[in-house]
Amino acid sequence: MSSIHKKRFTRILLVVSLLLCILYFSFARLRTPETDNQQLLGLIIRGFSEVHYAPQPVDDSFSEKIFLEFLMRIDFNKKAFTKQDVISLDQYRKTIDDQINAGSFEFFNEVMKIYKERMNQAYRYSKLPLESPISFDIEENLETDGEKLSYAADSNALKDEWRKYMKLQVLQQLNDEEERQQKAKAKSDTVKIKSFEQLESESRAKVNKSNEEFFSRVSELEENDWMAIYLNCISNIEDPHSEYFPPVQKQNFDIQLSGQLEGIGAQLQQRDGDIKIMNIVPGSASWREGQLKANDVILKVAQGNQEPVNVEGMRLDKAIQLIRGKKGTEVRLTVKKPDGSILTVPIIRDIVVLEATYAQSAIINSGESKIGYIRLPEFYLPMGQEGGRSSAADVEKELKKLKAEGVAGIILDLRDNGGGSLQEAVKIGGLFISQGPVVQVRPRSGKPNVMYDSDPSVVYDGPLTIMVNGSSASASEIVAAAMQDYHRGVIIGSNTFGKGTVQNIFNLDNFASRSANGAPALGSLKITIQKFYRINGNATQLKGVIPDVILPDPYAEIPSGEKEDKYAIGWDEITKAGYESLRTNFDIASLKVHSEKRTSSSTPFQLIDEQANDYKLRSKQSSYSLNYKKFSEHQKELDAKQKKYDAITADTALVAISNLMVDMAKVNSDSTRVERNNQFLKNLRKDVYLDEAAKIVLEMQ
Repeated sequence: MSSIHKKRFTRILLVVSLLLCILYFSFARLRTPETDNQQLLGLIIRGFSEVHYAPQPVDDSFSEKIFLEFLMRIDFNKKAFTKQDVISLDQYRKTIDDQINAGSFEFFNEVMKIYKERMNQAYRYSKLPLESPISFDIEENLETDGEKLSYAADSNALKDEWRKYMKLQVLQQLNDEEERQQKAKAKSDTVKIKSFEQLESESRAKVNKSNEEFFSRVSELEENDWMAIYLNCISNIEDPHSEYFPPVQKQNFDIQLSGQLEGIGAQLQQRDGDIKIMNIVPGSASWREGQLKANDVILKVAQGNQEPVNVEGMRLDKAIQLIRGKKGTEVRLTVKKPDGSILTVPIIRDIVVLEATYAQSAIINSGESKIGYIRLPEFYLPMGQEGGRSSAADVEKELKKLKAEGVAGIILDLRDNGGGSLQEAVKIGGLFISQGPVVQVRPRSGKPNVMYDSDPSVVYDGPLTIMVNGSSASASEIVAAAMQDYHRGVIIGSNTFGKGTVQNIFNLDNFASRSANGAPALGSLKITIQKFYRINGNATQLKGVIPDVILPDPYAEIPSGEKEDKYAIGWDEITKAGYESLRTNFDIASLKVHSEKRTSSSTPFQLIDEQANDYKLRSKQSSYSLNYKKFSEHQKELDAKQKKYDAITADTALVAISNLMVDMAKVNSDSTRVERNNQFLKNLRKDVYLDEAAKIVLEMQ
């Protein structure tokens, strides 16, 4: 690292240190409150006020947001409160800010009082429909999207909503049971076929058991659990990445970051009553299996072939306990995709295979030309470990190996790369340019810090394409944006996620005035403290990076990314950094025209376009028929379409890709590596996006 680079990095560290000092002395001014919750609330509000990149004023507008958010989070499908309940609570709509300043929890307490009464009532309502056989001949529908629903007018209307809701649960279970029976019958003619009446009775019993577990979980929630939800409403209103971690959840967060426990390798978060997958840990069991993606919602968890457990309404730490387990055991997750489809994913639990997270290269043979391919799952760094791996050093090593092979161009694959080290991103950008700015980082106040590649050498100066998608975020967006601004390479794929902010985690116990050593831990607070900007001055926040060549994407028509969060920090721009675009031989407009011509006549890409339109329609569908025949026909139609889309990856020899000869000794050193490598190449050989990227590289000559 040059002296200039060190100075700028030191300046950023000083900014973070200054924020810590401000936070400490600001918190130190707090008087010792009467209760831990009062102190906790005060620490959180003061933390955001003093440290957050763009703190919101605690006023009537802030109060109204908390009012709506808290009611939505604890009653996301509007099955607890009635319209009259909400009217009675409306007196607090614009007074919660005053309560916060006074250390009062009047609104919280009143909401919880009504909620507990209503959930006792809801339990009785949910039991009634399951006591006798259900008729599925009636023509009626149930709306499942809480945002489209109105609160029930009165208790009778609420009772009917629960009747229809339980009917849908039984209908879904019954449809699954019939499908399993038909599949078993197709495999063996000795299977005992159960009547519709038997299956209906068994389905009601299973739904009843699941329902009992749900209400039992709700009743087991303590005040601290509900308080954490309330405090996270306040935190997430600042921005979606600012978050309060109760002590247990912080412990889970640390475990996921370190990868110390065996499990599936997915970071989970509870939002609006759902347990949502936030990201997949590279190298983990989920990552290697490939079907789980960010934004999937976990509905059920099953151990091997056992009956699944419904995790709706379950505390996050309880759900994590179900998902974790011994290495080599199977867990089956039933998940809801962003398009609304339901999928059961079997995963063999395992530890995170760190080697699978490292940069990996291969050679694509296209006629007489060879193209280099590098996959980078994350921007990792040594973290103080002696002999630890650096993503920048590893990418440099792979680039040199590919250059020695005489490749005509290189593809850097950043798809599904959620980010990582900012410093590594700057170094990787520097491998393709001869010194200059790579990214700008702006603190809450003061001038932006420009982070430079100060090394004048260029490791690779040939044709370069960078593959991205909607899960490419943060550091991935920094590298892609820099290469785009320099006109150094061609970005291909779909719009990136649009996360352009930096967070820091503060242990609240370090700032608390505690009267006793044995006082319970308060937890931690994650606060957004900085923002990224491209060297052209535009923020990557919300807008992300728009590829030069946009390829069809099955999720293109479904709103996604940072911009879809109503509390996300906005987009803006600052002064452009001092840089000059490079003079290159390729013409982006021409590359785009040729790519569109190829993809428009490609059967796989035509199917992807069809899939995108289908997923768009599915994502908007939230009302379901409670008529068995219609429901069953709809499910069969969805299954048929999904089988049709399997043809997208049917050509298992589409891309002629293989290992570099210099890597073969290591690849064949043990059976585990051989298995991982075979899966790595198998997935790439049927990758229609990689095939198109290779064609674009060859046109850049």
